Amino acid sequence: MTKKVLNQNGKYAQKLIETIEPDFSFSNKSINRFKIFKNNTDDINQDKAEHLSKLKVQINSIENCKLKDNSTNLIMGDGDINSAIMLIGEAPGEIEDNTGHTFQGEIGLLLKKMLLAINVKLEKVYSTYSINFRTPEDRKPSTQEIKRYSVFLKKHISIINPKLIILMGSTAMEAVLGLSSRISNERGKWKEIILENKKHTIMITFSPAYLIRFPENKKYSWEDLKKIKKKIQDLKIKI
Repeated sequence: MTKKVLNQNGKYAQKLIETIEPDFSFSNKSINRFKIFKNNTDDINQDKAEHLSKLKVQINSIENCKLKDNSTNLIMGDGDINSAIMLIGEAPGEIEDNTGHTFQGEIGLLLKKMLLAINVKLEKVYSTYSINFRTPEDRKPSTQEIKRYSVFLKKHISIINPKLIILMGSTAMEAVLGLSSRISNERGKWKEIILENKKHTIMITFSPAYLIRFPENKKYSWEDLKKIKKKIQDLKIKI
């Protein structure tokens, strides 16, 4: 390459520098990328909380409902709204209705032990019910009642947007998947549901209340829990 060409290239390079350089400003202050991420997380939290609040108002506006008339509180949900795991029980009992919280008393203690057996803390997941109100005398909800509340439940799932859903009991199974078969025939099997174009992995298992009445079936729940533990690892869910 000749000296003339080199000089010409040098002039182009200098012009390029002069053109770009004034648009740059430099600072010794570090970039706080974590702060930006945190703000985004805060926005998501607020958005979820607002949607849950609106959903609660919708549920509470139900008219001509014996379940609502029978209850003291509307039980929405407890735990981490950003958890990748969502537990769905059947319906609140007397203690839950009185306290306004999910899975209390003996049922709650058993559920905590079950989850701790696979290194999961109850407060680190999000828990709710298929039916938001206590049923009269804690009877099983009717098919009509399940269908009525399943509309709200599916909205609830979409708001939380979990990767993994654990359906505890036949009412939860029917509400989410529309299955009315015996839970003993469906438990331990992986299912999937798509809501608002998002896929959710589902495991069906016995409810803690059922296991208290029939403790001989705890061995089957333990098999389900081991499958859930492996799925948590496969999905790389952090708890």
